[in-house]
Amino acid sequence: MAKSQARYACQECGAVWPKWAGRCEACGAWNSLVEELPRSGPPKSLGGSTKGGHALDFVALRGESRTAPRHLTGIAELDRVCGGGLVPGSAILVGGDPGIGKSTLLLQAAAAVAANGGSAAYITGEEAIDQVRLRAQRLGVADAPVRLAVATSVRDIAASLDITNPPVLAVIDSIQTMYLDTLDSAPGTMSQVRGAAQELIGLAKRRGIALVLVGHVTKEGMIAGPRVLEHMVDTVLYFEGERGHQFRILRAVKNRFGATDEIGVFEMSDRGLVEVPNPSAMFLAERADAEQGEAAVTGAAVFAGIEGTRPVLVEIQALVAPSLLGTPRRAVVGWDATRLAMIVAVLDARCGLSVGPNDIYLNVAGGLRIGEPAADLAVAAALVSALTESAVPADTVVFGEIGLSGRVRPVSHTDARLKEAAKLGFADAWLPARHGGKTATRRARSADGIATTPIGHLSELVERLAPADRRRLRRVAAAP
Repeated sequence: MAKSQARYACQECGAVWPKWAGRCEACGAWNSLVEELPRSGPPKSLGGSTKGGHALDFVALRGESRTAPRHLTGIAELDRVCGGGLVPGSAILVGGDPGIGKSTLLLQAAAAVAANGGSAAYITGEEAIDQVRLRAQRLGVADAPVRLAVATSVRDIAASLDITNPPVLAVIDSIQTMYLDTLDSAPGTMSQVRGAAQELIGLAKRRGIALVLVGHVTKEGMIAGPRVLEHMVDTVLYFEGERGHQFRILRAVKNRFGATDEIGVFEMSDRGLVEVPNPSAMFLAERADAEQGEAAVTGAAVFAGIEGTRPVLVEIQALVAPSLLGTPRRAVVGWDATRLAMIVAVLDARCGLSVGPNDIYLNVAGGLRIGEPAADLAVAAALVSALTESAVPADTVVFGEIGLSGRVRPVSHTDARLKEAAKLGFADAWLPARHGGKTATRRARSADGIATTPIGHLSELVERLAPADRRRLRRVAAAP
């Protein structure tokens, strides 16, 4: 019998090499090659023989399928992100920074499922029983009938879950601590993570268990290991949040049973994570408190965005200061720095401003991360307001996509954005003009009672904030 030869697999991209090297030639990662022995299992090739195989039962695309009802966790924000609840037999991967609240949220979800009559199992490979019990007491869910266990062997976990009456929900915290005894590599390596996830997902689909896997993340914020783990599961959720803010955001980046880019907002308290049903009011709470009895602040604009199917209003803050260096500084929090550079270039080239030579600081208030291009117009309004020291009206929301020519392009879900703005007391909205052969420039009023001001070109926004006859541009400091 031929002796199995060791191979070296990259823990970043999954490439396999016959010998060790300090740098992976496929992805360029350093010190990512780990020795792994190939798994002894089926032969390398089936050849031309079909003995032992079973013919597949092909069916038509149209037909009646039994749709299993979703299991509600009792946490409305979590059910919303998952698409309306947990689908039996589905696999959910939850990732996030250490200490962000992944274990807290999943323990609360398991306790809620168990308290509502379902059965839930919480299996941890990172903590002891007493540690989980202390967290349950702090969260006030110690009396919930949750099956708690500490295990790292996939064989033991499969034997405990592969029963006649399996639990409705099974939480594995975390997948990087699990190991298969049929593999010779260490826990957390690429082959162990992939093999353990494959066994657990197969068990969940066979028994109809809603499986939740907790995944570690790298320093870049991505789930550790190759992306094959994200392709194996049905739903991928990222838990986001800043340490300096009290709330957390659960974002769906993949969901086979619901909308992607859906978010759920939670507030961290001494009793665990509390769901926030109206995140727009929370994001703008500090702005409302600051406006009482004070003059309007320059460099701020309220953006009416869409996260999944939910409209969210958030404040975008900008600061433009003279640069003392040869290369101006750009500091961006919560938005794409490359898109900020494009907006600055369009303001300089198409609107006659001098924004680029200054230091620019951009921040999305509250720690929310925005990815849609509809925030272009709000960012431009905040930059022009900071540069010209002209405040955007406090009762105005701004949204629209900006092209390289300076034209403001229409965006989707306009009615939902306006409805959310009107609900929070905003009276005006600066939005893209409809380009249906002729640009509409007249003010109108939406069905929700909010006045709409169409902006066809970025220069119209600049003229509205700071007319040329009273425009005061901030001077750029001379280079030393």
